[in-house]
Amino acid sequence: MRALLQRVSEASVAVDNCVIGQCGPGLLILICAMQGDSEADADRLAGKIAKLRIFTDEAGKMNRSILDTGGSALVISQFTLAADTSRGNRPGFSAAAAPDDGRHLYEYFASQIAANGIATQTGRFGADMKVSLINDGPVTLWLES
Repeated sequence: MRALLQRVSEASVAVDNCVIGQCGPGLLILICAMQGDSEADADRLAGKIAKLRIFTDEAGKMNRSILDTGGSALVISQFTLAADTSRGNRPGFSAAAAPDDGRHLYEYFASQIAANGIATQTGRFGADMKVSLINDGPVTLWLES
């Protein structure tokens, strides 16, 4: 699985001009299931994200996790994280999981973020979504399982 994390002051996602998910201070997590990924990959990635120390402490150092801060998460499916741009000018997405597998792993991953004790909302798999955010820092990290 591939994840792009953005530490945010706030984030929201809308479908058809209706906000369907949002979070306050915490993380916007863009997630992509890749071919061959499993629930075990989602478990490892969710556990890593929950404990990742990317929030500042009293001294201004990135030394606290989302669990430490009580932050929330907005999890958005984004298959374009599987893009292969090594040939030509049009990205290829053949490394992404098949849609049914991708949907299952996306929903499972979001449930595992919540199971780690993080208030979690989601987007809608396969929908044309409009994502808004205020990146805090900015802090943006790329993770793979």
